[in-house]
Amino acid sequence: MPVTLAPEGEARFRRIDMPWLRGIQRLLLMAIPVVSLLFAFDVPSRMGAAVLQEQFLGVVLILVLTSTFISMPAGARSSRRKVPWYDVVLSLLSLVVGGYLVIYYPRIVNEIGELTLDKVILGWLAIVLAMEACRRMTGWVLLIIAAVFILYAHYSYLFPGMLNARGISWSKIAVHLYIDPNSLLGIPLTIVATIVVAYILFGQVLFATGGGEFFTDIATSLLGRFRGGAAKMSLVSSALFGTISGSPVANVVMTGTISIPLMKRTGYKPHVAGAVESVASTGGQLMPPVMGAAAFVMAEFLGMPYAQVALAALLPALLYYVALFVQVDLEAGKTGITRVPEEQIPPLGAVLKKGWIFVFPIGIIVYFLFFLNLEAAKAAYYAAALTIPVSFLRKENRITFKKLLTVLEGTGQAMLEVAVVCAVAGIVIGVLTITGLAFIFTLLVDMMGAANIIVILALTGIVALILGMGMPTTAVYVVVALTLAPALAKLGISPLAAHMFVFYYAMLSMITPPVCIASFAGAALAGASPMRTGYASMRLGIIAYLVPFIFVFDPLLLFQGPAHLVLLAAATAFAGTVIIGIAMAGYFVRPIGWILRIVLALSGIGLLIPPGGAIAHSWLANAIGAAVSALFIVLEWRGRKAVAAA
Repeated sequence: MPVTLAPEGEARFRRIDMPWLRGIQRLLLMAIPVVSLLFAFDVPSRMGAAVLQEQFLGVVLILVLTSTFISMPAGARSSRRKVPWYDVVLSLLSLVVGGYLVIYYPRIVNEIGELTLDKVILGWLAIVLAMEACRRMTGWVLLIIAAVFILYAHYSYLFPGMLNARGISWSKIAVHLYIDPNSLLGIPLTIVATIVVAYILFGQVLFATGGGEFFTDIATSLLGRFRGGAAKMSLVSSALFGTISGSPVANVVMTGTISIPLMKRTGYKPHVAGAVESVASTGGQLMPPVMGAAAFVMAEFLGMPYAQVALAALLPALLYYVALFVQVDLEAGKTGITRVPEEQIPPLGAVLKKGWIFVFPIGIIVYFLFFLNLEAAKAAYYAAALTIPVSFLRKENRITFKKLLTVLEGTGQAMLEVAVVCAVAGIVIGVLTITGLAFIFTLLVDMMGAANIIVILALTGIVALILGMGMPTTAVYVVVALTLAPALAKLGISPLAAHMFVFYYAMLSMITPPVCIASFAGAALAGASPMRTGYASMRLGIIAYLVPFIFVFDPLLLFQGPAHLVLLAAATAFAGTVIIGIAMAGYFVRPIGWILRIVLALSGIGLLIPPGGAIAHSWLANAIGAAVSALFIVLEWRGRKAVAAA
């Protein structure tokens, strides 16, 4: 789930003129992955130093916050060449709040209930610093949400009904959010500092050896000769890129600079080209073996191995890309779009000969995670370490010492956004635990009753989409999962399905208007209307809006159930996905009218329902869907022959 450095990402950060300060900036960024690696392999204890997890997180806070204030300007008008005095002050204060945890946490553990003045002052300082760092990285939305939660914790006595409670003192709020292991130092920051950083490092190593170019070349070589080959190339390369990149926008920028102009040249409309790249790039968060950061947090919340979460996500992710593939193919057939020009298609043999080494690290990740059941972080570190000597097999791919330092710096820089987001998400979690607000949300949903479960799911999805207008997927997932996923589970929904539902809709905010960041990035590269690109993205990604409602009621699509029913569900789901793709494209062998498209879409949804599972009348839905779909295909082929004969 790594976030790779994209050109647009680099432009956000300062390139400091002063050599000594630039050196400090680089050292701080490089220290982030190094410290995390040492902790992952328990190096301090092997050297006789007992380090608590909270002390380690204190070091991470120091590095992340100081790096953020040095590297990220406070606003659009702030200098990108010099560090102003107030950012130096904020960096020093970050050193103080993190250093306090590092030095005194063993003592704090024994007096965690005491509200001493130093804890109160440093607590508020830590909260303000984390929220300001988050504002610089992602904007105001998450900051406002966290502030609202903190205000509720103190002023809850003013709220009516179930939300009414005894207000908590400002001092207790500050100390709890600062030092409690369920708050700022909680699960989200822990996952980022131990697991996510490892996969960012792995992705940086892979791209430093030329992996991005290989993924694009292999997709072009395999699919460039087919109709709509440019779009299919974009789809496959973005999916491959997505297995080692958790940022849809970075994915769009990295692969879209090549694929979008190529799609436009071969005949795709600009808004469609931008939408194809946006949807394909966003789906990378869903694609195993390495998914988005939220998937690692989900595994921790559910108390299950990450490999189990990735396996559950596999079939829905494949359906997502099948629906996209069908639509781009039919779009090409409808508008007469042909293949990629021959001179732009690299020979497959030459691509494999040059880039076979990139298959090795992905295979290592899969083997370590799914066969050896190795810890997720160690699997990524081992894969990254093994990639380095393999890179020496080809001179142009070698990871030299200088390139390794650049990789470490890039890893630290890519860590900043996800780390500050998860730190503030931890603050929200802290308020939920100290106020019992999570239990109240669960009780409110439970009172609505199972009879309204579809309404509850729809509201959950809408909340995730709205929050996603201003927050990254991980932050949206954490907030909604903690407040609403337990309530869904209490209604009888599988906890894995409930959390996966939230994850899907948090991800879909990237391509759902009115604010859809990935689609906007694709539109900018395509020179198209952002809103038109966003609506095209929704159409192309339609299956991701439907499948979560299916697996919530029947988790067979998540590989939860008997093997024969899972296989049958997969077969009918793939058929239904193809039919829905035809309905969305409005074309099969000839254009299709709106009434028939609606009938086809309903038939496809009927096939999506797993037969023989928990959903009532599933066999009947599948039978009707199959009959209508088969009749449509037969009539369309006959109609095509009749037109050709005439």
